[in-house]
Amino acid sequence: MAGNRFRYGQWRGGPDPLAPPYDVREAVDAVGAEVLAGGSLREALRDLLRRGPQGRGGLDDLAARARRLRREALRRGDLDGAVTRARALLDQALAAERDELRGRDDEGARFAESVLDNLPRSTARAVEELAGYQWASEDARRSYQQILDQLRGDVLGQRFAGLRDAVRASADPAVQRRLAEMMSDLNDLLARHGRAEDTTDAFAEFMRRHGDFFPERPETVDELIDVLARRSAAGERLMNSLSDRQRAELAGLMRQSLGDQLAGEMSALDANLRALRPDLRWGRGERVRGDQPLGYADAAGALGEIGELDDLLDQLDQEHPGATLDDVDVDAVARTLGRSAADDVRRLRELERELRRQGWVSRDADGLTLSPKALRRLGGTALRRVFADLTAGPRGQHDLRSAGAAGEVSGGSRPWQYGDEQPLDVVRTLTRAVSRAGPSVPVQLAVDDFEVVETERRASAAVVLCVDLSYSMISQGRWGPMKQTALALAHLMETRFPQDALQIVGFGREAMTLSQQELAAVEPDMEQGTNLQHALRLAGRHLRRHPDAEPVVLVVTDGEPTAHLDPDDGEALFYWPPLPETIEATVREVDRLSRYGATLNLFMLGDDPGLRRFVDAVARRSRGRMFTPDTDDLGEYVVSDYLRSRQSRR
Repeated sequence: MAGNRFRYGQWRGGPDPLAPPYDVREAVDAVGAEVLAGGSLREALRDLLRRGPQGRGGLDDLAARARRLRREALRRGDLDGAVTRARALLDQALAAERDELRGRDDEGARFAESVLDNLPRSTARAVEELAGYQWASEDARRSYQQILDQLRGDVLGQRFAGLRDAVRASADPAVQRRLAEMMSDLNDLLARHGRAEDTTDAFAEFMRRHGDFFPERPETVDELIDVLARRSAAGERLMNSLSDRQRAELAGLMRQSLGDQLAGEMSALDANLRALRPDLRWGRGERVRGDQPLGYADAAGALGEIGELDDLLDQLDQEHPGATLDDVDVDAVARTLGRSAADDVRRLRELERELRRQGWVSRDADGLTLSPKALRRLGGTALRRVFADLTAGPRGQHDLRSAGAAGEVSGGSRPWQYGDEQPLDVVRTLTRAVSRAGPSVPVQLAVDDFEVVETERRASAAVVLCVDLSYSMISQGRWGPMKQTALALAHLMETRFPQDALQIVGFGREAMTLSQQELAAVEPDMEQGTNLQHALRLAGRHLRRHPDAEPVVLVVTDGEPTAHLDPDDGEALFYWPPLPETIEATVREVDRLSRYGATLNLFMLGDDPGLRRFVDAVARRSRGRMFTPDTDDLGEYVVSDYLRSRQSRR
């Protein structure tokens, strides 16, 4: 309406609704780029959350802010401020009292002066001895009483929000009795909760009687315990952070200010809270330094803040097995780092959930890992990189994803499942839709209606790619190109030539078969050893499982064989320089593959003379070929060789 005025300010309703959403596919591609460059898969996924997509709002930035606040809290002031203030008030009271006594000439005044002159040097013991002293000066009496009231208010106000002003305002015995009654009821409630009794009704009754002491309005016993335990732990950390003398002084002043009854209830409360929340940092102390003397409440507050920041840093580290962003306390982030930081955590949580929801990542016992869907995208990226370097035409890159691409049509059909690439059976799909919804136009299709044509797989080639996983591969910068080559070949065969059967074999001191997912996540073998013999033995097993297919073995390595399996117990034996037994065992496996009719092509990385002699001899012995590509050209060589061999089989 005309005349209406609107005022605009900072958005306070949660995450910024105008903030651009994270691009999930871009996040997956960023992880893939790091893996293809030779990085660790799990580290890449962790780095995605640590840096944040597009380099904004990641866990590392939040942790850096938390560490900065922690350093500032450590420089906030002198933790002994409560005793220092008490000493200053005591000196003020004694000075006023001596001035008053100096103007009197009676015997009682002289006796009082002797009492003051013989007070202990300890502030706590002096305050204790003056508990029954009859003050001649009203100003002195008020200063002395201020010591007790101020410390009592600080201690109780730090433990129970909203109590500080009430306790400071009055030393009325009735108020003290009500406080003692509340703490007695609280200790009884916590003791029953610790014995696993049902405390629902008892908690409701406690809040009805004493709820005004707790402006946080906790709704359950556990919420009440969380609030009180963190404050109690902060008070305990304050005591642990003081020197022995300072600790004794403060403890004595606290006993004197609280009185026997309240001090006893407070001690029982701390014991109950420690038993109920043993995970808090009860026994830890901090070296807080600063020029400003801090009172008890301020000092405990600083240590409580440090403790909360420590907990938050543990959550942001995400180092423990199975860690998720759901472990991060968003409320604690908002309290310590601000609303914008809490919004960043929420967005990262949403990204993690969206990655899982869309099927890009999955979670196992060790954390996040890429799903088969993401690996297909990663393999496609690797293949595009390889093809970008190919200059000799299409080389058989025809698309065979027709009915016969995945095998021969069997004549049957089956319900579609996620990940199926077989062609749709249109007739069966429409029939199911009409049967479900009735003969109406237009026909409404549902996911459950789809059926695909069944095919029988026929392998025209059995291909084994043996890749060296020894530490030298990563130390020489060959790890990334090796992964990219293997993933590119796997993706090419899966999407363009699914009738060929591929097995990836990784070998270090021992060999193992690897899926694409395992290959993406595999880490270099820190043990010395290049066990090509074991890799070729596993390759032979794959070839024998496909007796009607043409056998092809491709080997990528940067070192001559230095390990083989002991024929007696099957243990891997490593020797450098290579033993004749290792070379003989490896050559025997080469001969077995040759007798089986396998083509053995070797891709040698590096220029080690011993490796060159061995590879050349194996290539000639098996009637295969030897290639010596540069590291950056490895993918082009392997994929081109595979495509060339397919052309020769047509």
